Amino acid sequence: MAEAAEEQIVVGRITAPHGIKGWVKVFSYTDPIEGILDYSPWYLVKGDRRQRLVVESGRRQGRSLIVLPEGCTDRDQAALLVGWEIRVDKRLLPALAAGEYYWHQLEGLTVINTEGEILGTVDHLLETGGKDVLVVKPGPASMDDRERLVPYVEDRVVREVDLDEGRILVDWGSDF
Repeated sequence: MAEAAEEQIVVGRITAPHGIKGWVKVFSYTDPIEGILDYSPWYLVKGDRRQRLVVESGRRQGRSLIVLPEGCTDRDQAALLVGWEIRVDKRLLPALAAGEYYWHQLEGLTVINTEGEILGTVDHLLETGGKDVLVVKPGPASMDDRERLVPYVEDRVVREVDLDEGRILVDWGSDF
């Protein structure tokens, strides 16, 4: 692969064949979902297997996308791609405004509340329809062994994100 795995980000997965001419259904993690089509090439990962993929064509269909991978000409070939994770090089992501973050930048950060208590580290985020939620798992330095769900509400709950220091300051009591 052109880039090391740590220099890539997961942006979707292939979920099913579509039709008989080599198209596949893609579940995209980008917002909007068509944004995944702006990145090329894709790197597919499944277990320890990796391969490069170029998208010949793609479009939105309902809540998912359908994509024609280059060189994929029938349903049998498309079926072989089901379950593969789609990654792209992080350097292809557009720059964000100050105070905006990609989810992958928040994962692994230590979460500390305004009382100085270490709640844990961000394991992943959940999209709830309203506000995103940080899933904070306990770690060796955590004050207890509780997993917490902390709403990502800027200024009210999330007071500061410091990528250089690897921490997020939250106004969130340890009893939540």
